[in-house]
Amino acid sequence: MDGRDLTIRTAGERDREAVTRLLDVAFQNDPVSSWVFPDPEHRRTTHKFLMGAFLDIVLSEGRVDLTEDGDAVALWLSIPDTEGGADGAEDDGPAQFRAAVDPDNERVEIVARLTGEIHPEGAAHEYLLLIAVHPDRQGEGLGTALMRPVFDRCDRDGVAAYLEASSERSRELYEKLGFRFMGRTVDLPDGPPMWPMWRAPRSG
Repeated sequence: MDGRDLTIRTAGERDREAVTRLLDVAFQNDPVSSWVFPDPEHRRTTHKFLMGAFLDIVLSEGRVDLTEDGDAVALWLSIPDTEGGADGAEDDGPAQFRAAVDPDNERVEIVARLTGEIHPEGAAHEYLLLIAVHPDRQGEGLGTALMRPVFDRCDRDGVAAYLEASSERSRELYEKLGFRFMGRTVDLPDGPPMWPMWRAPRSG
């Protein structure tokens, strides 16, 4: 499927419930989600709050691309060309994230902190925070088609893209789309690795 054959729109607050539900069902069995919420019943009832918190960040600060049929979504943040953070201004961010999602679950804070620490600085880029396809539609190329217009803009404007792959399968998929592993994994304590990946803009 080509991105030009897919109707994509920008999601807004009115789509929050449906998009949260899509993210929840798509990531229920993801290795990282399973590590954050190891008890299946707790994951079933609480995982949606993690997905909703991610979505709220992007609705406020980024862009949510949603297929017209609602079966695939991508959450993008445009990261500016800056070096370093705001001298501790964001130190409480992971703790606040945990408090909003699942206050008694330290793993929510850990994954937020570790991914924040490894996030590349010094070059503007498009950050693909999450991409989800409904389980009934996976394998049809919806995710690739949803990302393609952003990659086209990145290539045209000379802007890189970045993500963290949460499984070997997704890492292999992203490599086919031009992403390269940055050499150091995010190692969750007694949990699965995550692979920070960078896609340099293509010329021509």
